[in-house]
Amino acid sequence: MTNEETTAAKPKRKIAPFILGAVFLVAIVIGVKEYLYYSTVENTDDAQVSSNIDPVVTRITDYVTSINFQDNMPVTKGQVLVTLDDKDLKLKEQQAEADLANVSSNVDVAKANAESMGSTVATAKDEIEAAQITFTKDSLDFGRYKSLIKDGSITQEQYDNSKAAMEGASKQVDIARRKYESAEKQYQVAQANLSSSQTNVAIKQSAVDYAKLQLSYATIVAPTSGKASKRSIEVGQLVQGGSPLMAIVEDSMWVEANFKETQMNDMKVGQTADVEIDALDGRKITGTISTFAGATGTIFSLLPPDNAAGNFVKVVQRVPVKIVLDTKSDLYKQLRPGLSVEVTVKVKNK
Repeated sequence: MTNEETTAAKPKRKIAPFILGAVFLVAIVIGVKEYLYYSTVENTDDAQVSSNIDPVVTRITDYVTSINFQDNMPVTKGQVLVTLDDKDLKLKEQQAEADLANVSSNVDVAKANAESMGSTVATAKDEIEAAQITFTKDSLDFGRYKSLIKDGSITQEQYDNSKAAMEGASKQVDIARRKYESAEKQYQVAQANLSSSQTNVAIKQSAVDYAKLQLSYATIVAPTSGKASKRSIEVGQLVQGGSPLMAIVEDSMWVEANFKETQMNDMKVGQTADVEIDALDGRKITGTISTFAGATGTIFSLLPPDNAAGNFVKVVQRVPVKIVLDTKSDLYKQLRPGLSVEVTVKVKNK
């Protein structure tokens, strides 16, 4: 090695330790910074965007006559989505209304008859009172005549006429009472007929209401606002009652993050969360912890674990956490249920 090469190698040997030291120092700073950061947050990538998905089904069996929406297009609550053939349903409604009109007229007749019999009962009652008054008067007269006939103040004919009048008045009282009893029974029959007619009206009215309800099912409207998706019908198709026609994905969305049970100690409702969206190049939207699930995710599975039934292996469980999102963010409208996200919750202040 020449003197010039030796001279050039010495500065390099002096610079190398400084470079290594600087790299080591930067690594320490970054490590401390990362430690301080992750000691104040909890993070999980086991999270996804969620929303309510409402199935739209038909309640009746009929043919599809029109479809008034496009797949994956926005719809509003109450918007007509599908109409079914309603000709048979309209005929049934008309028949039910005709039956209702028929029994309604019978009610008017039965009501008039009951009112008439009520008047007859009242008249018969008045006749009893009148006959009773006449009988009372004739009884008093006969009592006086019995005293007068003894001393010869009246003739036998007058006595006999008074006795006949009293007995005739007594018979009139009996006749009036029998008329009243007959009228009362007829009135009860008329009331029963009126009640029966009114019951028939109620039954026919129920039939009309049911026919109208069935007719309303021929027009299928959106139960909520959102995006109509998963369309499974075509015009002319015969759909069965209970068949799914489509699904509506509601506009409201949130994140369901599954945190490990060991991460839950410092997490509370109201804490801020950063939601990193995989589908949007990792851009972030702000959220807030809303609620914690009532049980771990495995408890809600089809076959929940039963540790007492076999060999026990401890597995760290995860708890679903609902995180509501900032709806004012531009990213919110780009979200779709099912998208994967990464959630970071700030649990401690630095």
